[in-house]
Amino acid sequence: MSNSTKIIYILISFAALFSLFYGWYKFTYSMEEAASFEVNSKENQTSLLIATQGSEFKNGLTNNIVNYYKEKTVFIKVIDISKLKNIDIKDFNGILLIHTWENTKPPISIKKFINNNSQIKAKTIVYTTSGAGTKKMKDVDALTGESKINDIDKASKQIIEKLTPILKTENIKI
Repeated sequence: MSNSTKIIYILISFAALFSLFYGWYKFTYSMEEAASFEVNSKENQTSLLIATQGSEFKNGLTNNIVNYYKEKTVFIKVIDISKLKNIDIKDFNGILLIHTWENTKPPISIKKFINNNSQIKAKTIVYTTSGAGTKKMKDVDALTGESKINDIDKASKQIIEKLTPILKTENIKI
């Protein structure tokens, strides 16, 4: 076997191993699609959009936020981040984006939404999860954290404290 044949086999083996590792990584760490649903009447004066991803942590966070505001008669629409392109932002008083940091960057749908809607920066809260809990988009005032189940209540409280003044509802108290 010649040296060039050995090099080709080594390169093919390396590419195969890399592909297997990448497939395992995507399977293990990729987010599920979040279920879409609505709470309370669209007729309510105050409305909140939550765009999130599906994971145990993000589902728990979303449930805490929904449970808090549904008692305040806020209309809440929950969608997966992939559906952000279909949203009319003027329909919402507040917007909460919950996403993970993927492959050293935010998901494309989050980045596009934020870049295309800079005029609503004041009514948008971003919560970014990452391995170290510190990653976030440049020039975005985001809350950050790790996806630790024990931190769901703490993170929920941080989000509620930021969302409540945005929603400006008389019957909402922290």
